[in-house]
Amino acid sequence: MRLEKKITIICGHYGCGKTNLSINLAMDHAREGKQTALVDLDLVNPYFRSSDYREEMEKNGITVITPVYAGTTLDIPAIPPQVDAVLDGSCGDVIFDVGGDDAGATVLGRLADRIRTMDYEMIYVINRFRTLTSEPEQAVGLLREIETASHLRASALVNNSHLKDQTSPEDILGALEFAHSTAQLLGLPLRCTTAPVSVAEALRDKVENLYPVSIYVRSPWEMENK
Repeated sequence: MRLEKKITIICGHYGCGKTNLSINLAMDHAREGKQTALVDLDLVNPYFRSSDYREEMEKNGITVITPVYAGTTLDIPAIPPQVDAVLDGSCGDVIFDVGGDDAGATVLGRLADRIRTMDYEMIYVINRFRTLTSEPEQAVGLLREIETASHLRASALVNNSHLKDQTSPEDILGALEFAHSTAQLLGLPLRCTTAPVSVAEALRDKVENLYPVSIYVRSPWEMENK
């Protein structure tokens, strides 16, 4: 999957894998030699924030902008002051990793008037294997909440229905109907279907617009058991 706009907003239910997707998009874009920035607006889940992977991204030339409370015990929604520079275009192409549900989207909403005047798209990440969004109707309802809170409209979907290292090719194939049904209900294009690189090769001739992803984001308990 390639970035098509100067600003790409990645949103979705917490635990859907949007942070891992955001990091993959940023890393791939930077490897193409393009100036890239990632803005972490994840204010909901302390275990899956893109700012936790700052060092890895900065090694690849990515500018990482984090919430003002990053590295502290605070959880107050505040827009990083560096966002102004990002929106002025001084950091190249920008990915916003927006926190799960309408809480994180509310922070994005503070920037909506400005973003709407720019070359942007908002991509909604869906994952059949997450609770509260395992049915198309549930996924549709959640997006409507995010759109209301952010004052922005989604323009495409990414089917991110996988289980990290535990994913089988059958898991990916079994979630395709869910993804297409959700896209149809929303009237939005399905940009791609992700799959961990460990199973992507087995799916290349079976899944349209397949996007292999590396697994960067792991919970503390996953790291302990790795």
